[in-house]
Amino acid sequence: MLLDLIENRKSVREYLDKQIPMEDLKKILKAGYLAPSWMNSQPWKFILVQNQETKDLLCELASYMPHVKSAPSVIVCIADKNAWDKDVFGKVLKEKGIPEEGLEKIFAKPMLYPPLNGDKNTLMRSVEQVTYAVSYMMLTAKDLGVDSCIIGAISNEATKVKEDIINKVNERLNLKKGETLITMLTLGYAKEETPTEKHRKNYDDIVFFEKIGQKMP
Repeated sequence: MLLDLIENRKSVREYLDKQIPMEDLKKILKAGYLAPSWMNSQPWKFILVQNQETKDLLCELASYMPHVKSAPSVIVCIADKNAWDKDVFGKVLKEKGIPEEGLEKIFAKPMLYPPLNGDKNTLMRSVEQVTYAVSYMMLTAKDLGVDSCIIGAISNEATKVKEDIINKVNERLNLKKGETLITMLTLGYAKEETPTEKHRKNYDDIVFFEKIGQKMP
């Protein structure tokens, strides 16, 4: 049951020196590829990294978190603002069966077309979409017996930290203008099994019925 999978998943930062079968890695990546996105915009790209020199560089980008370099595999998740280009996005919309007049309406409304709200908003909407794909990959990994950890404390266009390292990583990964490294997913097999403990806020402080402050029936 999916909910059981969610309850039992935990962040793992110490991995065995054991490679993940490429077949399983492809399944994890396909889960991200198939994740939902706004109007099928798919403003993302995923890079599977196993090269140690690249992982060392990514580790530096991620405030030297050791599990970035020690994980057998790392999936680098890119927010691709170029996906919102009118030609690129328009092609996707046409494939969905939207006629020319429909495209014009979409491209004229800021709520439907993020670039009308500026570069910062376009990045924000792209990041929003990437998070869906990350969740799909993480849960698929768990279903395959592969442990993971989301890496969020990184230097990138949004945090504006360590620009020299950002440039090195961008060059190493062949990232182009408009492509921003948003997060990474480390993958491997836990070095030791530990009980799963979920520390969350009180359920009634998070989940409500009809309006904030009204408990679920």
